[in-house]
Parts: sequence; C-alpha cells; structure tokens
Amino acid sequence: MELEFIDEEITAYGGLAILKQMLTQSGFIDKLEHLPLPVQRSNRGYSPIQLFVQFMAGIWCGANRFSQLDVTRMDRSIQRMFGWNKMPEHKAFQRYFEKFDIYSTYSVFGNLYRWFFDNLKFDNFTLDIDSSVITRYGEQEGAKKGYNKHKPGRKSQHPIIAFVSEIEMVANFWLRSGDAHTANNFKAFLEETLSFFGKKKIGLLRLDSGFYDKNIFNYLEQEDVAIDYIVAVPMYVTIQRKIAAQKTWLHIKEGIEIAEFEYKAQDWAKGRRMIAVRQKIAKRPKAVGKQLSLFEDDYELNGYRYTCYITTLKLSAADIWRLYRGRANCENRIKELKYDYGLDKMNQDGFDGTEACLLLMTIAYNFMSLFKQIIINEKVRNRLSTIRYKMLAIPAYIEQHSNKVIVKMALQMNRRAWIRKLWDKSVCFEFDISSS
Repeated sequence: MELEFIDEEITAYGGLAILKQMLTQSGFIDKLEHLPLPVQRSNRGYSPIQLFVQFMAGIWCGANRFSQLDVTRMDRSIQRMFGWNKMPEHKAFQRYFEKFDIYSTYSVFGNLYRWFFDNLKFDNFTLDIDSSVITRYGEQEGAKKGYNKHKPGRKSQHPIIAFVSEIEMVANFWLRSGDAHTANNFKAFLEETLSFFGKKKIGLLRLDSGFYDKNIFNYLEQEDVAIDYIVAVPMYVTIQRKIAAQKTWLHIKEGIEIAEFEYKAQDWAKGRRMIAVRQKIAKRPKAVGKQLSLFEDDYELNGYRYTCYITTLKLSAADIWRLYRGRANCENRIKELKYDYGLDKMNQDGFDGTEACLLLMTIAYNFMSLFKQIIINEKVRNRLSTIRYKMLAIPAYIEQHSNKVIVKMALQMNRRAWIRKLWDKSVCFEFDISSS
C-alpha cells in the first residue's frame, strides 16, 4: 500500500447540493434580500445573506461550535457550489451576530417565521411550548444561577421554545436568563408567537407542569383569547389528596387506569376539569409519572405512578391523555436541537448576539424539517445526524461548463436512484404545500 495525492478539489458533503437547490427554489434567498439585516460597516465585510446561508450549511454539515463552522470555509467545492467568491472564518459570524439588538432580532426572525407559516397550508394546529436549561461555563450575559437539574449550582440560560406539532417546526424562540421562571413572560411570548400565523387558528395548546399557573389559565380562558389547553399538573399535596380520594378508575389498557374530577384551588374563581392517569408499576415498570409521596405507607396507592392534567377540552378523559402524550415529540425536538444543531454549545458574550445565533439555528432546523417531509418523505423522520450520514456525506467534486455548475458525486450504483429522486424533488420544490 502506498500514499499518493490528487489535485482535484473534492468535498465530503456533496449531498449539500440538494439542500442548496431546495433553498434556492423556496425563495429563501430572495426573502433575505428584503429583510432589514444589520449592515456591515466595512466594505470588506461579508454579505449578510452569505453569512446566514453559510452558517446554516455549516450546521447541517456537523458544526455545533463556532470554531467548527470552518468545516465549510475550508471546502472550496462548497464555495463553488454556492457561488461564493470567498468564505469567512468563524469569527466573522460571531462579529456579525453581535450587531443584532432586540429590535433587529424581532424584525428579521419574526418576518422569517411569518414567511414560513404563510407558505405552509395548515390550520387548527397544536402548539407545544416548553423551556430548556442551557448550562453555561463562562461569564456570558444572561448566564445566571437558577434551576439546573443536571448541573446544580452552575450558571445557565433558560430559553422558552414553541413548536407546531403537525408540521414539526419551531414557531418561536426566546432566550432568557438562567434565573427566569419557566412561565416568565408567557403571555407576551404566546401573543408574539400567534402573530406569526396570520389568520391561522390554534386548536390546542399543550404545556408542561412548569406552566401550571392560575394567571395563565385565566388568560387562556378569556373570551377574546379562548384557547383550549392541556397542562400537566404538579403533584402538590392538595392534588395528591384529590387523586387518592378517587374511587372510580376506568380501565384503558393493561396496567393503565384513568379518572376525572373537578378541582378548585383556594385562590381560583371557579373549578376546572382534571384528568388523572395511574399506571401499575408491577405491570409497567417504565411508566412515567410520580408516586404519591403523601401516601407512601399506603401499599395500594404506592403501587402506581400518577400523572395529572388540567384541560378545557370536552373530549373523553382517555382522548385527552392520548392527545397530551403527543407532546413528548416536543422534548425530542429540543434534544435534537441540542445534540445535532449545537443549541447548548454555540454562545457569545453578548445576550442579543447569542439569541440571534440560536434563532438562525431554528431556521436551519425548520428547513431541515421541511426537507425531511417534502424531499425525503419517508415514514420515519431521521434526525439530522442520521441524514448527514445517509445523504449529506457524499464525496463529490464540482465542474463548470459555461454557466452551468455540475455536481459529480461518487456513489454506489444501488444508491444513485434514491439520490437522483431527491435531486429531482429539490429542483421542482414548491414551498406552498399542504402539511399532514
């Protein structure tokens, strides 16, 4: 065996050409040209549009730290693929994101969210809102000590995120300081999120127990708001007593029973419907929920794990439980944003710069979600890490004949038909699609 070198410039990410084709066909570049992006003060500064697109391409290719964004900068074939004259190093992205403030962030990314949802056909949708803890190890602005399950005592930031369940996309993202309560600024966040949907109506709002709050319930039940909700209930002492007092439990399936009751806290103006679910630990050892700590000496009660939900829906108790179970996908999407996109790794000293960076990351996530559903269109939605391995990581080189750029991929014969199919779909891509 011997080692030799060739002069041909080959990229390891030839499959990125399919995504680039979809971006072009979607009108995303044209949309960016009409947004009030922060301008570069120097004539030597890179185009904001190139910085946006190159950042997204870097994320798709595996960068989850700023320094790793050089994965695309060092690739001349990607440069030719996108038609760029030169490519910036990772510090150029950091400098550019620092130009954002709260006003430009809303103006740019709010418009991008609206553009997404205006071009997708869906309505009466389910909105999931959740928060997540991002541990920070430096002195970044907004990094403060708060609830941190995995790293107690560490500084963190505590973003709130909204997802549209049916189309599997991020609907909004706010970065918050680490000492912010889960429900902090919920009303303002929800109102801004709903403004992105135009005339589309929300059918159901699903929240975890961190949003169990009388003020939230009162707001959602106002006549001019009227949003149906299902919210997980914390196992407070009063809730545990109410659950323990239930005598009638409906059998749903092996080891799962359900009950419902009305509950009125002392400071509530009215009672509200609650659904309690218990799962027998002996038959379902991996069941979610908590045991009733108030009754730990009661053998019968202690043999179950319990979950409880408060809701305005008129559906059966079993249907409400099943509807809420779909919210688990929201937590999986947050995990994908962290593990595959670098949500918990990319940060800057400035708060607004970090938020702008993470918002652009959610735009990259939404495009990948669109790619999964429309271009790949398989029953199983693979994560970005899997798609990167299956479809993006294809050796290729670029040739140019006249004004035509040709991507030549080195691919086994049995995979070529599938890649050709994806390519043809991206060439004919139309953003205006119906989502199921």
